[in-house]
Amino acid sequence: MADRSCPVTGPGAATLSAISELGIVPVVTFTDPELAEPVLEALCAGGLPVVEVTLRVPGAIDVVGRLVDAFPDAIVGAGSVLSVEDATAVMDNGARFVVSPLTDPAVMATCLRRDVPVVPGACTPTEVRRAQEAGAELVKFFPAEPMGGRAFLQAVAGPMPAARFVPTGGLNAANLAGYAALPNVAACGGSWMVPRTALAEHRFGDVSRLAGEALAIVAQARGRD
Repeated sequence: MADRSCPVTGPGAATLSAISELGIVPVVTFTDPELAEPVLEALCAGGLPVVEVTLRVPGAIDVVGRLVDAFPDAIVGAGSVLSVEDATAVMDNGARFVVSPLTDPAVMATCLRRDVPVVPGACTPTEVRRAQEAGAELVKFFPAEPMGGRAFLQAVAGPMPAARFVPTGGLNAANLAGYAALPNVAACGGSWMVPRTALAEHRFGDVSRLAGEALAIVAQARGRD
């Protein structure tokens, strides 16, 4: 079995280990903050107690705090973090991990000083190396499908064996297994488990079902079923 471990110490190590073990990070943009608690409850019911709350809409930072308070045992993180100010705000609200579509050394330093795992974005070998030099244990490969998908990850595995990735962007139930099976993929990110139509119609049972199906796909791809 591939070694997907993250060689870190400190408070953030448990978070990275749990994310790598689950192999899935649901990414959600809460246009309606009132859906936050029922969505995370549904994800937890499906066996997936983790969520990345994107900062793409007003009030998202407050949603992070609400979820942390309501689900203290879940792994609540923030995504689309583009500034030191936003990184500080989400950590003050209890975010256990921070994700960005790019590599900003100042954002990374801010998170690492507080022992909060930060997953910066990169889509070229040079960017991946710069993210590693800034302290990244996991790198967000984004946008994954448009930038080469599995072929890119397989190609960089040889010259960059220490790099561990969280591919996001264009992933879904149909291509998840191919990504999850790659030794240098720690986890896969995406929003297909929380479809907008299901949220709009309050079909949270669908969210639980899709979360469970995603976990099963990852388990089979990694030889754990």
